[in-house]
Amino acid sequence: MSTLSNLLAAHTDLPGTSVAHLQRIVAEWQLLADLSFADFLLWVPVTSPQGARRFLCMAQSRPTTTATAHPEDMVDSAPAESLVPQLQRAMEDTALRREDQPRWHRGRSVRREVVPVRAPQAREASGRGEVIAVLGRDTNLAAPRVPSTLEITYLAVAADLLQMVADGTFPTAQSKDEGRSTPRVGDGLVRISSTGRVLYASPNAASAFHRLGWSDELVGADLAGVVREVADDAFEGTEAAEHVRGALAGTPSQRAELEGHGASAVLRALPLHPRGVPSGAVVLARDVTDVRRRDRALLSKDATIREIHHRVKNNLQTVAALLRLQARRTPHAEAQEALTESVRRVASIALVHEALAASVDERVDIDDVLDRVLPMMNDLARPGARVAMSRAGEVGVLPAVMATPLVMVLTELVANALEHGFAERASGSVVITATRTAAVLEVEVADDGRGLPETFSLERATGLGLQIVRTLVDSELAGALSIRPAEDGGTRAVLKVPLQHRGR
Repeated sequence: MSTLSNLLAAHTDLPGTSVAHLQRIVAEWQLLADLSFADFLLWVPVTSPQGARRFLCMAQSRPTTTATAHPEDMVDSAPAESLVPQLQRAMEDTALRREDQPRWHRGRSVRREVVPVRAPQAREASGRGEVIAVLGRDTNLAAPRVPSTLEITYLAVAADLLQMVADGTFPTAQSKDEGRSTPRVGDGLVRISSTGRVLYASPNAASAFHRLGWSDELVGADLAGVVREVADDAFEGTEAAEHVRGALAGTPSQRAELEGHGASAVLRALPLHPRGVPSGAVVLARDVTDVRRRDRALLSKDATIREIHHRVKNNLQTVAALLRLQARRTPHAEAQEALTESVRRVASIALVHEALAASVDERVDIDDVLDRVLPMMNDLARPGARVAMSRAGEVGVLPAVMATPLVMVLTELVANALEHGFAERASGSVVITATRTAAVLEVEVADDGRGLPETFSLERATGLGLQIVRTLVDSELAGALSIRPAEDGGTRAVLKVPLQHRGR
């Protein structure tokens, strides 16, 4: 196992929010490595078999702007003994620390620094976030560098961003960056003051703006006004200018595209607010003129895939409508019930395809689907009943291959609770509780109904719904399901699904 998710799942019990934050750190840290002219190592505390805390390198990033300090793979390795006290102090006093003297590492002089990684969503009584990991910044001092305006600017921006990592304000879950043609440091960097004036523009950034049509000197200009002026489309230019101003106001990372004079560029604006103090912003710029020409050739393929999902959804809704019509015209109660259940199942699958029709990466927000399917289930499965359904926790976003079977399983479990738990009761509640870590998704469906019969056995259950559930859990999700009486009455069904199954 070498991926961050796999290593976190194997060695830690971090909650899903902390895992997501570490994944955001790794998604961003190429930017940090290039700005710092240094390697970055993610040191995460783990518990040894003897109960003592130790550290493990969970991920590694090398700079593209200088020679690496670690040509060897450091992932899944322990730190040097001399580094452990520094990591321990970073976890305890949450301060950025640098060793007084460089150290020799495999024939290279390396300066080591540590940066605490604070989880923004975990708040202690002191109001400070919990430190969940430590970033190691290792600089290869054997690579000679001439102090220049570019290098000084890069290091100053890196210092602000790393302080924000320690503050728990970078990166954030609200950052609007999707990774498509995302600019890197070497593509072009513009540092702007708190008033929006350009303090420094790298040569590549200046070239990108010149191709867009800006002929004057960039340094000293108001960048929001520049992007608004060079844009061919007034709305596009206004939106990009708002992103620049938003970064100055502290809005999380945002991405904008500009087209001007036949050229295309992607801009990414990041706020610089170390220790909560506004320090301007940095804007990365990348000339993507050639990339956009190739992207246009792929648009038709993506549109076709989304159109297929849309048509499948429409066809399934038509099937559901026909089944519903047939149920109303059928005089036999048993046949009506079977057709109504089929309507619910088809409608659940249709909602997944509707979500995929709006997705650009074949991933589904399961919570959004559940919020839409649960009210429909109550109407279909228990018309007229006063059963309150609620959801706690977040299932999150999952690949399409997991979405359909998972939604089917959860809707069947809820329908089973409605049908059997409240057959003799007109009111009650069903609660869906989700807990997610790096390794496992656990979802509990609990009701306060009449409970299970004494002879109940999940393996011997003959109902169609539970047969569908067992098949999907075993063959599609590779998970585990248990159904047992709740301690305070009712029934408790617990589904556990490995998130790393089949490479997911």
